[in-house]
Amino acid sequence: MFDKKTKPAEGLFGKMNRIAEGTQLNGDLVSDSDVRIDGTLIGNITLKGKLVIGPNGYVEGNVKCQNIDVEGKFLGKLEAIELLNIKSKSNIKGEVIVGKLGVEPGASFTATCSMKGSIKNINEKNESKQQEKTA
Repeated sequence: MFDKKTKPAEGLFGKMNRIAEGTQLNGDLVSDSDVRIDGTLIGNITLKGKLVIGPNGYVEGNVKCQNIDVEGKFLGKLEAIELLNIKSKSNIKGEVIVGKLGVEPGASFTATCSMKGSIKNINEKNESKQQEKTA
């Protein structure tokens, strides 16, 4: 009688995985939702959502995610497709690739940093200049 259409998955908006303080995880973490780390994670992290490293959190390894807030410590390679927000008491060492970067005063940031967004914009400007020259 009624045609029930299946709704698309609402996604995992608002869902948060958490590694609590006092917990140590050795290995890789893959998730479609957000993750907060208040303990220790040694390994690689791949997320479709946001990563939060809490004030007592420690992450060592390679991280790739949409957005990340760092209040604790990070050592390794970090790729934030959109935004890396570094809080005042954080400590980051390694290699960082971001779309946008926010750093609060007092943060320790000892890393090489590449910004993807600016590279894209520069390439677009160069391409448009070349097109103007050939026209």
